[in-house]
Amino acid sequence: MAVLAVQHIRRMRGGAQGQLMLGADGHLYVVKFQNNPQHTRVLANEFLASRLALAVGLTAPEVELVEVSSWLVENTPELEMDLGRTQVRCLPGLQFGSRFVGGLMPGQVVDYLPEEKLMEVRNLGEFAGVLALDKWTSNANGRQAVFARKQRERRYRAVFIDFGYCFHAGEWRFEDSPLRGVYYRNDVYREVSGWESFEPWLTRLETLPADTVWEAANEIPPDWFGGDLGEMETLVERLLARRSRIRELIEGFGKSERKPFPRWEGMGEKREKDWEERRWATSMMEGVQ
Repeated sequence: MAVLAVQHIRRMRGGAQGQLMLGADGHLYVVKFQNNPQHTRVLANEFLASRLALAVGLTAPEVELVEVSSWLVENTPELEMDLGRTQVRCLPGLQFGSRFVGGLMPGQVVDYLPEEKLMEVRNLGEFAGVLALDKWTSNANGRQAVFARKQRERRYRAVFIDFGYCFHAGEWRFEDSPLRGVYYRNDVYREVSGWESFEPWLTRLETLPADTVWEAANEIPPDWFGGDLGEMETLVERLLARRSRIRELIEGFGKSERKPFPRWEGMGEKREKDWEERRWATSMMEGVQ
């Protein structure tokens, strides 16, 4: 069931012009509307890719369908989209909601850390894991993250947000480029020394049950992708077929002019052998279940 939005808080930064809203469940959500300036499919991308991130154990906000009533839109002047020369009201109905990082204590959340603090982030290794996800889903944007900590904690943890440009935003195609879908600072990849640095997330992505992907896709409201179920089926089928290419795409980034993995010697030498061994092991396990 969808979470009912009961109060508008403020407008958020970003091209999708999301709105911070309070849900009837007591949680704050960053809500992206169907008529956002980027594309309606951005909502579907956010939902599907976020669910996949959570399924493999990456740190991302919980996501929900959020119902925004006509009454709330009509009685909240701030609920409008700025289209440059004109403004239009946000559409009521089912929208995408991402749990606001930090909840009711946003003072403990930042989007930038100096190098010394960044290297102390509790889950810094997850940047390698989310890189694998972004390459799999052909994220056409840079990787976005915020850093949160609880009161009395010294170290932050990274939370990965904004998956709207996965599947190439509204185009739903896979166009791979070494420097897309990566974090803008090489510092987060400094300790990557081999394929083991991408575990356990990489193997979880490569062996993720197809049912998990289909179940997440089936929860997406058809209005978020124009109601064409055939296009959604094609997207999922192509996504599943790409799992065998994740390592190849990571290597493309590793060998780029960015040189993000200074500690990784002999990159790619064992990739094909390792993949075949994992695929064989997975098929054997499925055969005995």
